[in-house]
Amino acid sequence: MTLQSFKESLSALNPPSDISEYLKALWYDAHGDWDKAHKIIQDIDDKSASLIHAYLHRKEGDLFNANYWYNKAARNTPASSTDIEWEQIVTEFL
Repeated sequence: MTLQSFKESLSALNPPSDISEYLKALWYDAHGDWDKAHKIIQDIDDKSASLIHAYLHRKEGDLFNANYWYNKAARNTPASSTDIEWEQIVTEFL
């Protein structure tokens, strides 16, 4: 799957069945369901999930919480927009 085909899948009602939980969370976020994305990712305890968790909180404007999760992910808060960050994270997990 490419970034383009992942983006094209956003026109569907459900995410592709063969993607990881990380990508499902990012799919739901881009599909407009931040809560579902957060529910998927919040119970996964690894650096990858922490990165997505950080992105989600940054997107909602909770920078204090986002910084906590970026630290858990061993990443810096990006200087780019959340749209660019979303694309970078999706690409990383494809």
